[in-house]
Amino acid sequence: MVEVEEGAHRVVLADERATARLAAALAPLLAPGDLVTLSGDLGSGKTTFAREVIRLLAADPDLDVPSPTFSIIQTYEAARGLVVHADLYRVGDVSELAEIGWDEAGATSILLVEWPERAGGELSGERLALRFELNPSDPNRSRYVTIEPYGRWPQRIQRALEIAGFLDAAGWSGARRIYRQGDASSRRYEQLIDHGRSAILMDSPRRPDGPAIRNGLPYSRIARLAEDVVPFVAMANGLIRQGFSAPKILAQDLDRGLLLVEDLGHETMLIAGMHVPERMQVATDVLVELHVADLPRDLPVEDDFYTIPDYDLEALLVETELLVDWYLPHIGRSISASTRAGFLDLWRAVLAPVTEEPATWTLRDYHSPNLMWLPDRDGLRKIGLLDFQDAVIGHPAYDLVSLLQDARVDVPEQLEMSLLSRYIGDRLGLDPAFEPTQFARAYAVLGAQRATKILGIFVRLAARDGKQGYLRHIPRIMAYLDRDLSHPTMADLRDWYLAALGSFDVKTS
Repeated sequence: MVEVEEGAHRVVLADERATARLAAALAPLLAPGDLVTLSGDLGSGKTTFAREVIRLLAADPDLDVPSPTFSIIQTYEAARGLVVHADLYRVGDVSELAEIGWDEAGATSILLVEWPERAGGELSGERLALRFELNPSDPNRSRYVTIEPYGRWPQRIQRALEIAGFLDAAGWSGARRIYRQGDASSRRYEQLIDHGRSAILMDSPRRPDGPAIRNGLPYSRIARLAEDVVPFVAMANGLIRQGFSAPKILAQDLDRGLLLVEDLGHETMLIAGMHVPERMQVATDVLVELHVADLPRDLPVEDDFYTIPDYDLEALLVETELLVDWYLPHIGRSISASTRAGFLDLWRAVLAPVTEEPATWTLRDYHSPNLMWLPDRDGLRKIGLLDFQDAVIGHPAYDLVSLLQDARVDVPEQLEMSLLSRYIGDRLGLDPAFEPTQFARAYAVLGAQRATKILGIFVRLAARDGKQGYLRHIPRIMAYLDRDLSHPTMADLRDWYLAALGSFDVKTS
């Protein structure tokens, strides 16, 4: 039961399982820099709650989490960063906090603090405050917890309650919830495990519009990026109808941006960090099958239809500008307005013919992080497809170059050329009108466009979002760019890049 009064939420915890469910609802919201304070008398449940949260964050249900009463601070490694569990019961004066490294502990960690009142006013800022109380009238020792959100926490708590209600309605309220590393977007994922069954929760609230950058439109609209979960549902169901392995939609709340989808497992295209050629062959064959199919543009979603947008010249061009806006400043270079205009003119000249060629479903992120290996399925269904909500109607070469010039894992050039030949040969066998030379040109153009875009995106993720790990991929992306710009049709653009970059040497930090 939840009672809400003046922004506070009072929850009745009947037993430890209820405490675990509350921890499961709140733990997924936590990120480095967050502070959670836990108040209440001895034995009221503070440590039990903290232990459940830490185990969830560490994805280890058996993790030993002792009370830090005597050590004052305990730390734990988790996928989202360091978790600090502090018990200030033995702190006699606020000045003692500096002696135990308090400032360093909380700045970039998820901080769980028992007995926060011992810190005086040090913990009075933005935080999630939980106050535990024993229910004196209940012989079974049930508890109350009052949740008081400060700063931006009210919206986050509201989201947690929406998710809890969604899972309850879907029949998954008792599931163990495990944080799953997400993609480069703001979407958040959890694996749910309940009595031998498993599913994936996608938490993807509608994307707010960013600032207008051209003709009153934000970047996401111009680049044809999904702004809610409707495209994912439409494409998942559409791919399944075509006989491919996309996740089944188990439950959906389109308005709130919540989906419960089939768990396609953990086996990927890689073994020991390297692409498995046989799996890459099947992934290539999936694209052949997709690209020769007669596919609809309008897909049903509930009582309506979703129309897949075009990957048009405007979208392709705005993506190339990410190099100018993010990567060039990253390496300490800038260009004039006229040089930028020349850059776009050169790209317009090579991209325009590509956009006029036959188009099909382009999943847009068709590479190793989004392809699962399903050994128990047959044929092309062995490839599980993920992260296709940004799908567009575009040139078929785009997804092939995404696969064969993987942004995060090296694809040996020999394997790339072998699979490119495999694709071209199979397309020719199924469609006599297929033009290999024209396709090879589009492959180079879209490969260079994609590498250009990704250089900007990876720097943006590092500079704006603090995701520094993406910078380590820049040498690989630059090598792809160098290779693609070597195609004869790209000669003028190659000259521009050499002038702007100085060389194809890279800076990764």
